[in-house]
Amino acid sequence: MPDRQAAAEALRRLTVDVADWPEPGVTFKDITPVLADHDAFSAVIAALAAAGRDEHGAVAVDKVVGMEARGFILAAPVALALGVGFVPVRKAGKLPRETHAVSYTLEYGEATLELHRDAIAPGERVLLVDDVLATGGTVAATRRLVESCGGVATAVSVLMELGFLDPRATTGDLPVETLLTI
Repeated sequence: MPDRQAAAEALRRLTVDVADWPEPGVTFKDITPVLADHDAFSAVIAALAAAGRDEHGAVAVDKVVGMEARGFILAAPVALALGVGFVPVRKAGKLPRETHAVSYTLEYGEATLELHRDAIAPGERVLLVDDVLATGGTVAATRRLVESCGGVATAVSVLMELGFLDPRATTGDLPVETLLTI
């Protein structure tokens, strides 16, 4: 069983707050020090991957989806840890083949995400992985993309949740596993 406490402590210790970035009034959570520390990064990946396992520790998903951009950094090793495939969800215009697209509102603007139409087969169980759960808009949009392929979003696993923004009001009934709530 992964040590969620160690992962949360590493996040508290190593994450750097950057005020007014990318725009005034936003405090950016810089996780690059976590990624640069092998022990912290390993603990975080193991803890994130736990959301893709059942109560007996067996893998319970077929794919892991990571949202651009920091979700890629986390979701790919989570997929490897679970022994399943990784699927990127990209910003509009970044994927070369036919896609599904969803536009949504995020904490400081609007965005459109895309997913290759053939990235997830009907019925595949999918774990969504990202770095920060803020308003929940990215997760809700990604879930809609997974469902547009016929997949089933089973849970979302994130490093940090910004509880003061009430993101679970947007994520609906999707189980959310977070390592640290701020």
